Amino acid sequence: MEITLLAVGRLRPAYRAACDDYVRRIGRHLRFTEVEVREASRAPTLAAQRAEEAGRLRSRLPPGATLVCLARDGTPWSSEELARRLGRWREEARPLAFAIGGSSGIDESLLGAAAARWSLGPATLPHELARVVVVEQIYRGFTILRGEPYHKGR
Repeated sequence: MEITLLAVGRLRPAYRAACDDYVRRIGRHLRFTEVEVREASRAPTLAAQRAEEAGRLRSRLPPGATLVCLARDGTPWSSEELARRLGRWREEARPLAFAIGGSSGIDESLLGAAAARWSLGPATLPHELARVVVVEQIYRGFTILRGEPYHKGR
């Protein structure tokens, strides 16, 4: 299985260090790639910004990948539910891509192309912190699938 994390913007050092730790751990289970695209900070409106960033994310989407977008209006998944989904996606033997938008979210054109919309819950998170949470949850999902002791859930 191969997973690509597409994200708008670069992480500041503290977030980068946390993300790198989980990326390294995920690398023991599968090939994991992070792709950062530039923010559209000069776009005249938020809608134009989201559209431009969606185009950049779309251009980096691996061919044939199942796309999962992080979205406020998505479905919240428990760690166990994410693990089940990761297991199913692994069985499909297709590339998997998670997309995290910038501070103004993801354009509807990209959300409409997603196989799933995942919400991290009702709290508002900085997109940098959301990225660390997503990578940690992916790592946690694979430890659940492998029966490793990292996850101390139910």
